Amino acid sequence: MVKRWALVAVATLLAALAPLLSAPAASAANGFYVSNGRLYDANGSEFVMRGVNHAHAWYPDRTAQALKDIKALGANTVRVVLSTGARWTWTSTSAVSTIVSQCRSSKLVCVLEAHDTTGYGEQSGAVDLNKAVDYWLGVKSALVGQERYVIVNIGNEPYGNNNYGNWANDTRNAISRLRSNGFTHTLVVDAPNWGQDWSNTMRDNASSVFNADPQRNTVFSIHMYGVYDTAAEVTSYLNTFVNNRLPIVVGEFGDNHSDGNPDENTIMATAQSQRIGYLGWSWSGNGGGVEYLDMVSGFNRASLTTWGNRIFNGSNGIRATSRQATVY
Repeated sequence: MVKRWALVAVATLLAALAPLLSAPAASAANGFYVSNGRLYDANGSEFVMRGVNHAHAWYPDRTAQALKDIKALGANTVRVVLSTGARWTWTSTSAVSTIVSQCRSSKLVCVLEAHDTTGYGEQSGAVDLNKAVDYWLGVKSALVGQERYVIVNIGNEPYGNNNYGNWANDTRNAISRLRSNGFTHTLVVDAPNWGQDWSNTMRDNASSVFNADPQRNTVFSIHMYGVYDTAAEVTSYLNTFVNNRLPIVVGEFGDNHSDGNPDENTIMATAQSQRIGYLGWSWSGNGGGVEYLDMVSGFNRASLTTWGNRIFNGSNGIRATSRQATVY
């Protein structure tokens, strides 16, 4: 009889502990972390990015107001374009610190990305991921201690359509350098092929890249433009990551593009049903024939474009699906 009651007591205790035992492990970084293919904030709450990109590197005087306006329209995250100085004006340590402070004031999660890597190997003047890491090490003092609010996107679209087979090794090395130099933030790595991974290089190497991170705290970012012009292409790509329990975010996408017409409805619907983050491109200031990607005209929150109205107010849009990070 004593043994029977003891077994019952043990079973009761295990049942009570089950939710705790199945919960994600605490973050050693005291910030965002990945567990079982999902992103969590420092309080252990699952966090799904819902936001947009803002081109700080080209419009630094617009950033303060843009962040306030992006938040006012419901976003929980902003991806901010920075420059290493290789192709555009260097985003200084003090500037990075100010951007982080502005994100925090607006209660936005701040995804910071180095843009000068865009199309490396094909785009003249683009730099490799090693140079991007040099940049992050140079502005490290603005980032350490901000792990609860800041996610580091190592380099934007780090390969064009040449030599992209080096992506996996270069990405592993970049992660290793950041970790060995004290970065404990969640890291985001972009796909090659101008971010669209039509070659499936990122998809097929994601597991090895993730496991090479000693903190297992890396999120993969796919950019969805003309390559993803059918529902089947969108769902197949995203579901591969979900099914393999690898963290994925749609780091850029639009409702139109010069290389084809992306299926934004499926992108947003799939992201919502699969609890995947998305960050649309971009708030305002696009040029070179892609002005249609502006979400607002002239940085004016009251002047939503068709694309802006779709992503903020449409089905599976930001206003309806965004949830603020619990660290705020």
